[in-house]
Amino acid sequence: MEAEKYYNEITSIIERVEVNSRVRQLRDNSDKLQAYWNIGKLIVEAQQGEARAKYGNALINKWSIKLEKIYGKNYSSRELRNMRRFYLVFPKWCSVSTISWTHYRYILTIKNENERNYYINQVILNNLSVRELINEIKNKAFERLSYADKENIKLINSSNYTLTIKDMIKDPII
Repeated sequence: MEAEKYYNEITSIIERVEVNSRVRQLRDNSDKLQAYWNIGKLIVEAQQGEARAKYGNALINKWSIKLEKIYGKNYSSRELRNMRRFYLVFPKWCSVSTISWTHYRYILTIKNENERNYYINQVILNNLSVRELINEIKNKAFERLSYADKENIKLINSSNYTLTIKDMIKDPII
């Protein structure tokens, strides 16, 4: 009986620490995603709109040289182009903050909106790591869906899906 009481107290402490850690990660991730989206928006505006943004890499190359010297490789020309693409693919800020920037970088390469939404939903529902997402994309999981299932896939949002503590902590056994 006494040992069970201590065990319950230990699990309570661990859950509190894990939840607080995950909340901090989600907040940091959300801030980073919003910053990258805003950087992408500003790049598109500096290049005078979406039509010219696709061809205006000279400005990105010029800025990336300066930004890399100050802030490091996270602001290379490739990353700035990814930020621009992030804004162009998601023109309204509706980012799912449970997905990391690395997840988004792989998802941004997908041109089909339904396919992008499918993989974003899979990352959320199955708590996929980046490596698992890459495997899903390589294995063409979306292509194996029936034709009816491929049409009109909506993103999961907070109003129709809520995460529990078990969703947020990766199960080491699976």
